[in-house]
Amino acid sequence: MAKTANVYARMEPELKEQAEHILNAIGLAPSSAITMFYKQVILQQGLPFEAKLNYRQPLAVDTMTKSELDAELQKGYQSVLSGNVKPAEEVFESLRQEFDL
Repeated sequence: MAKTANVYARMEPELKEQAEHILNAIGLAPSSAITMFYKQVILQQGLPFEAKLNYRQPLAVDTMTKSELDAELQKGYQSVLSGNVKPAEEVFESLRQEFDL
């Protein structure tokens, strides 16, 4: 039998419970899931998913209240007034590069 090492991690009990419920539903033991994660870290030479700050889920206008929409429009307006803008060509080029278009 192969030698093993222990990994200890602290997390919120609810997070652990929810994740283990899903893992059990797909027939995967938590230790196997952690092993898979570690193997992917090695293969990817980093996290096997993108980790970045300030990601915001795109807003769906049809689900917003009038006051939420007004607040978002005001944020955009203030951003323009403060000079926090980029030329459209630059934005579209960065989108093309990000999505290989």
